[in-house]
Amino acid sequence: MESSRKIIHVDMDAFFASVEQLDNPELIGKPVAVGGSGERGVVAAASYGARRFGVKSALSSRIAKQRCPDLIFVKPRFHRYKEISNQIRNLFFEYTDLVEPLSLDEAYLDVTYAKKGKPSATLIAKEITARIFAETGLTASAGVSYNKFLAKVASDVNKPNGIFVVTPNRAQDFIDKLEVRKFFGIGKVSAGKLNEIGIRLGADLKSMERLELVRMFGKAGNYYYDICRGKDDRLVQASRERKSVGAEQTFLNDLFYLNELEDELLKICDILWERIEGVKVKGKTLTLKFKYSDFEQHTRSKTISSYFSSKAKLITEGKLLLKSGGGFSKGIRLLGLTVSNFIKEEIKKPVQLTIDF
Repeated sequence: MESSRKIIHVDMDAFFASVEQLDNPELIGKPVAVGGSGERGVVAAASYGARRFGVKSALSSRIAKQRCPDLIFVKPRFHRYKEISNQIRNLFFEYTDLVEPLSLDEAYLDVTYAKKGKPSATLIAKEITARIFAETGLTASAGVSYNKFLAKVASDVNKPNGIFVVTPNRAQDFIDKLEVRKFFGIGKVSAGKLNEIGIRLGADLKSMERLELVRMFGKAGNYYYDICRGKDDRLVQASRERKSVGAEQTFLNDLFYLNELEDELLKICDILWERIEGVKVKGKTLTLKFKYSDFEQHTRSKTISSYFSSKAKLITEGKLLLKSGGGFSKGIRLLGLTVSNFIKEEIKKPVQLTIDF
């Protein structure tokens, strides 16, 4: 039964801009736009400080600057966004294998049969968003419901850094009062066409016949007919393969001495090994990531012949990576370890049996 499913939609808050503010604290609290600042530039993402002036993604940089003269443009660093996105996705996999990413900054999770955490999807969502903040310094919002449509819409209600739950018994009331322009799957043009004929809320949309909607919007009309009644039977599709498992720690005070870094490395290895055991993977490559106090970032990697079969092996190789490369030239504010290059288990092919006559 659809209403027995437990779906969470996690959406990072102003992700690209928030990452830039995380890596450069001087930008915190200021209006920031990720994108090109030139005459033909386009805003890829905007901080909440910039959104207050009407700056949003896909807006031309020229118009964005007119709306917010103090706007600070930052060039996008997609490798960095992907790095943090992978870290967050690895966290999702600790709770369920049914993870469907929509982009770098959002994903659906089906936690009907979660691998860990409380039986309540709401409590799991709270735990996940709290861990995202603790482990990355970034905030996320979440929507919780019994299908993907409602979870997606709900994740927008209490942004930023909030959770909203739509239970089966309150779903129809929630939908009836929702503006059609806020329905996930109803675009700006379609919402405009509906508004023109007096359809502004979910309750208005529910008054329309299926055939009438199909005539206006084609196959999408069937979807509109169902979602305004709280029906969405789409499954969470776990379509992407995990590439790595990692753990990292940002320090309150910069670390300068090897013994301090080794102590922190032990704690990171504890977390990493627990995650490796949880997701049951075997990796051959260990990567040490470190970030200096001025946010300059580096990595050191080593690939072994077999795979990391114990926490002790992680610790040994991790310490060697710490000591390699001539040490560190400045204070360290972040340290992390990632295991990748997974071994795929060989599938034994069936053997054709022969019978002697």
